[in-house]
Order: sequence, then C-alpha cells, then structure tokens
Amino acid sequence: MSIKADHWIKRMALEHRMIEPFVESQARDGVVSYGLSSYGYDTRVADEFKVFTNVYNTVVDPKNFDPKSFVDIKADVCIIPPNSFALARTIEYFRIPRDVLTVCLGKSTYARCGIIVNVTPFEPEWEGHVTIEISNTTPLPAKIYANEGIAQVLFFQSDEVCDVSYKDKKGKYQAQQGVTLPKI
Repeated sequence: MSIKADHWIKRMALEHRMIEPFVESQARDGVVSYGLSSYGYDTRVADEFKVFTNVYNTVVDPKNFDPKSFVDIKADVCIIPPNSFALARTIEYFRIPRDVLTVCLGKSTYARCGIIVNVTPFEPEWEGHVTIEISNTTPLPAKIYANEGIAQVLFFQSDEVCDVSYKDKKGKYQAQQGVTLPKI
C-alpha cells in the first residue's frame, strides 16, 4: 500500500462499503477494543452464538451437520463451557475488493484468557458477515462480550487483481448473513 494503511482502510470502507458499519477510530474505554487500528480493523462479535453441547450425544460432522450439536444463545454475554466451542458472527458486513486478501486473528485480550479465535481468510470479492469460531481451551467457563472486539482483520493488497475471485467461483459462503453452519 502506498498510502498509510489506516487511511486506505478508511477510504475503502467509506467510499466502497468494504466494512459496514465502520468505526473510524478505536473504541477502548471499558470494552474489548474495536474499530480502525494502525494496520487493520478490530471487528466486533454480534449477540448471536451457537454453543456446542453434548446434551443430545451427536457427532460433529461437516458433511452432515446436526443442529442438535449446539444451543442457540442471543445475549450480551455468552458463557462458553470449559474445553468447548462456539460459533458467532461479526457485527460488520465485509465486501472484499478483487485485489485484496485478509487474514483475521484473535485479539490478545481473549488469547491471554485461553480463548482461541479462528477465522479463515476473506478471499478477493468475498462478502458477508464473518462466521467466527471461538474455542475455550481452559478448564473454566469463559465469558465472551457481544458488541465488543473479538478479532483483528489485516488487509493485504496485491499489485494486480486475481484471475479468479471467490465471487467468480460462486463460493458457498458468499453473501452469508448470520452465523453460517458448514456447507458441502
């Protein structure tokens, strides 16, 4: 990027709707931070969670996903049981340009509590709410705060556009809204 990264992200968000809603500066007071950062964007987790449970003794199978594998929670706080897992989504809706790839990493505040956030890269021309995988690696229940920061998105711009974008491939997660379960 020939201009400052934060200026590029702001311009792309405001002029090209790359991130909606977009927070132009980092919110930090009393919350897990979110908004524009020096070289990326700290995205927020929405108040919709799918917390995995073994109540119905199901098997997690990406080819035949059983909705009985989890319980739905809509709340300002989500408690993830010890050594368990939840799916969530970002508040922000992303529209990735054809010459950009992103990598998304969990925030250090959660990492220091044994919470691992996993998100796959956002490919060129992918758009949608990001489905976030949150693992509680600790032997204790873990608290996740909705409407606060959960992960940082880093943007990598190429000198040229890709030959085949996610949109060109008609990717199965294109324009996803809400927490999206695995698809084959």
